[in-house]
Amino acid sequence: MKPASSTPAIGALEASGLDFEITSHGPVRSLEEAARARGLEPRQILKTLVVRRAEGDYLLVLVPGDREISWPKLRALLGVNRVSMPDKDVARDVTGYERGTITPFGAAPDPATGKPWPVIADELIVSREGPVSIGGGAHGVAATVDPAQLVAVLGAQVADVTEPPAPRGA
Repeated sequence: MKPASSTPAIGALEASGLDFEITSHGPVRSLEEAARARGLEPRQILKTLVVRRAEGDYLLVLVPGDREISWPKLRALLGVNRVSMPDKDVARDVTGYERGTITPFGAAPDPATGKPWPVIADELIVSREGPVSIGGGAHGVAATVDPAQLVAVLGAQVADVTEPPAPRGA
């Protein structure tokens, strides 16, 4: 694993002015293991998902660990009939990060505009108590941050875009 200080995400976090604490841990196999390694609850671990709205048009969606994207809610918010998640290679090309390390911090910008990809943060991220942990750009590296500061620094749109996961086997 790269030292935490060498990831583009850590550099972007430092430049953002956001208060954060870096956690580095070994490989984890589940959300629960990641939460234990970071001293947090699974709901406090944020997943950054790349979503394709149209050809060459992507956005990042921040989802609490205990939730999943509600595709109907996201489509309604975006005013589109279809959105999808790109495969791992496209996600890496779009963000500069491989799956499992994707974060808005230090991600590659939209090549057409040079601006960061838009970010949508599920409303539970800011309505729940306590800090959240977002990826630090490498496996086993994360930043614990205040959720309101996170949303403000990213200029994220806050909306209800998640739902509880479907029961296994359903």
